[in-house]
Amino acid sequence: MAWDEWEQLKSEAAKRQTTPMRLNQLAPSGGGESGGGKSAWGDLTVSQKDLASIGSAAHDLFDDFGRYSDHARISSMTAAGGLKSEGFALGGALDHVAEHWVVQARSLLDACAHISNHLRFTKNQHAADESYVAGTLSSISQLNEGFDHRTDR
Repeated sequence: MAWDEWEQLKSEAAKRQTTPMRLNQLAPSGGGESGGGKSAWGDLTVSQKDLASIGSAAHDLFDDFGRYSDHARISSMTAAGGLKSEGFALGGALDHVAEHWVVQARSLLDACAHISNHLRFTKNQHAADESYVAGTLSSISQLNEGFDHRTDR
C-alpha cells in the first residue's frame, strides 16, 4: 500500500466517524464529569442514616410479610383441602398455588434477611475499619513526636 493511499483511507475513516473515541469519561452532554467540574447529578454519597433506614425497612418487611404470608398460606391450604374433599377440581389448583406461594414467600424473606444482615455487617465492618485507621494514625503521630524531640549530635 502506498503512503498516499494510506492517508486517503485515514481521511475517509475520519469523515465516517461521527463521535471520536473517549477513554475513561462520558460525552460532555451525557452526564458525568467533564472539564474537571462536577456533573449536574453530583457525586454518589450515602450516609449511615440512609443505610440504617434501608436495613430497618428490610427487617420490618421480613417480620410483617412473614407473619401475614403465613396467614394467607394457611387459609389457602385450608380452602384447597375443603374444595378437594367436596370433589372440586379448583381445590387441586388452589393447593398448587399455595405451594408456589410458599416458595416465593421464602425467596422474598431470604432477600429481606440478606439485605438487613448485609447492612448490619457493613456498618460493623466500617466501624472496625475506622478504629483501625484511627489507631494507625495515632501511632504515626507518636512516631513523628519522637522525631521532633530527638537531639542533634
